[in-house]
Amino acid sequence: MKSEYLPSYLVKCSLLLSALPMTMKAGKHPNIIYIMCDDMGYGDLGCYGQKFISTPCIDRMASEGMRFTQAYAGCPVSAPSRCSFMTGQHTGHAKIRGNKEYWGRSVMRQNMFGENADYYVVGQEPYDMTHPIIPELFKEKGYRTGMFGKWAGGYWNYDFPDTYAALPDGNTDTSQSHESSSCSLPNLRGIDCFYGPVCQFQAHTYYPNFLNRYDPEGRGDTYLVAEVMEQNIQHPAISTGSKGYEQREQYSADLIHRYALEWLDRQTKDEPFLGIFTYTLPHAELWQPRDSIVERYHQQFPANEERSYRTDAGSWYYGGSDKHAQFAAMITRLDCYVGEILEKLRERGLDENTLVIFTSDNGPHEEGGADPSFFGRDGKLRGIKRSTYEGGIRIPFICWGAGVPRGTVSDHQLAFYDLMPTFMEYSGAFTKQEIKEKSLPPQGEASKYDGISFCPTLLGKPRKQRQHDFLYWEMSDGGTQVIGVRQGDWKLVVSQGKPFLYNLKNDIHEEHDLKDSQPDKFAELINIVHREHIDSPLFPITLP
Repeated sequence: MKSEYLPSYLVKCSLLLSALPMTMKAGKHPNIIYIMCDDMGYGDLGCYGQKFISTPCIDRMASEGMRFTQAYAGCPVSAPSRCSFMTGQHTGHAKIRGNKEYWGRSVMRQNMFGENADYYVVGQEPYDMTHPIIPELFKEKGYRTGMFGKWAGGYWNYDFPDTYAALPDGNTDTSQSHESSSCSLPNLRGIDCFYGPVCQFQAHTYYPNFLNRYDPEGRGDTYLVAEVMEQNIQHPAISTGSKGYEQREQYSADLIHRYALEWLDRQTKDEPFLGIFTYTLPHAELWQPRDSIVERYHQQFPANEERSYRTDAGSWYYGGSDKHAQFAAMITRLDCYVGEILEKLRERGLDENTLVIFTSDNGPHEEGGADPSFFGRDGKLRGIKRSTYEGGIRIPFICWGAGVPRGTVSDHQLAFYDLMPTFMEYSGAFTKQEIKEKSLPPQGEASKYDGISFCPTLLGKPRKQRQHDFLYWEMSDGGTQVIGVRQGDWKLVVSQGKPFLYNLKNDIHEEHDLKDSQPDKFAELINIVHREHIDSPLFPITLP
């Protein structure tokens, strides 16, 4: 993409990145920034082969760091994938295995924001309160913690934002959601500063009625509050089907990113920090400010190659006739955000001791007019979001910063549940025993954790890297039930209880079912499913 189509800082950023030091500063716990976007496919970035969408900052990040080619999400759909990251568990063990949402008991309150109706309870099934999550662990070690974007780990009540329901054992009682907020909210789970949508369903619109905020240091908050989008609520909500929605100007993606940068401005070299940036781009709806980035793609894609999407009353996605341009612009806009983050670190003198990771929560989507086949953005992998075929779970994964070898590519197989022990080991703030307790033990021993630290690979010592015997996924989301197992080159896919066996070495697109010709391997992987799955009344699934 030509520089005149992008914000001017990108020209500066591209020059800065090549000069950034990558050696870890001795004697101080390093900072960690984890950037996880929403529904970006494996092939959506230039550094993973994308030809139509410009991503200069992330591509440069990859060339200056380590790009992984066999990294996997925690699940092929949002909430459980995020839970896997936070808890260090695969979705056969974790509490959250699908998108179980709470929206005011399905009741929208009229005239809640001006003339706009909205749900007064918003959020997802809460995380297990008895199981620690990453920000809680790091806060205990003196890290400053911030999260910006989706939470998706509990629900929030507009009427009772500072009243929480809990059972004696610490678990949230979801039956009480009509009169309280969940106690699994960012302000109660180790997050010092939060800004974004608590509910991922609310994040389906980029011009919402409100965002949630918790910022005691910057705003004096004592609990999670609603920051009303005063300009937006002067105009109809998307669900009305009215064209007046186009008059809304408070674009949540920009607001969340600016808040994240403001938080970075508060950080110093004296205290380590953990930043979790769960940006909502490029999830539907495919609608954003009509700036030079969007106009550049309007010029690139002729009308006869564009895709339309119609908005009906009750829809959560805005329509239009330019969904290819909108999607491509969202990816480039996200690339701009990443460039600003890296530039901010240098401006603050924080780059010498910070690890930055960029990834996506699952594979690409078809929602709101998105068209995976047009961009070929799944990297020629079969399947999309909500599928355990490679396209649904293999994701871009780039590590950059202190201690990471420059310009390297790794084929190490990892999944989101590996990030907890990896962060712990990389930080140097935890003892070997503490890391061991939050990691997958030797085969045959019981564990509440499923991750293996890939810190040796991350720091350029692959010979010291311990490998998974297998990776595991399952999802029960509405009527969709899927399971996946990867063991070396072998891959088991289960859809609605029906199993298929593939060999990825010779069949990356998973076209040739080998279960009849490879009965021993098929039986071995089926046994893994039955061993790893723990029944969940919240998320029932049909086993093969």
